[in-house]
Formats: sequence, structure tokens, C-alpha cells
Amino acid sequence: MKPLILGTAIALAALTATGAAEAKGCIKGAIVGGIAGHYAGHHGLAGAAAGCAVGRARANAKARAADQQDVRPVVAR
Repeated sequence: MKPLILGTAIALAALTATGAAEAKGCIKGAIVGGIAGHYAGHHGLAGAAAGCAVGRARANAKARAADQQDVRPVVAR
């Protein structure tokens, strides 16, 4: 029970320290990774950490792609 409480405390501290902009994609990835890690040999915390990293990377890539699509060339008249 102590590792679960410690892991939860660390996760909450990390979420509050990073801010909302940096956490985009992390929450969803951490949930999915934690569940997958739990069923893959009781490695829920490691799965949550990896899921958070992957979720953030995918959210950043999606944001970058959206920014590139929004940029339109300026046409001189």
C-alpha cells in the first residue's frame, strides 16, 4: 500500500508543478500506460510514466502539425 500512496503523491506533485500547458496529453497517456503496465506484470507506475511521456510527445506533435496548417503565406497586392 505504501508504494501506491507514494506513487500517487509523486504523480500529483509532478502534475501540479508542470502546469496545464505542459500536461496536455500526459493525463490520458498516464491512465492508459498505468493500466497497461498493471496488466503487464504489475508495473503500473512505470507504465504511467512512459504513457505520460508518449502522450505529451503525441500532443506536441499534433500541436506542431496544427500550427503548420494554420500558417498561410502572405500574398502581396
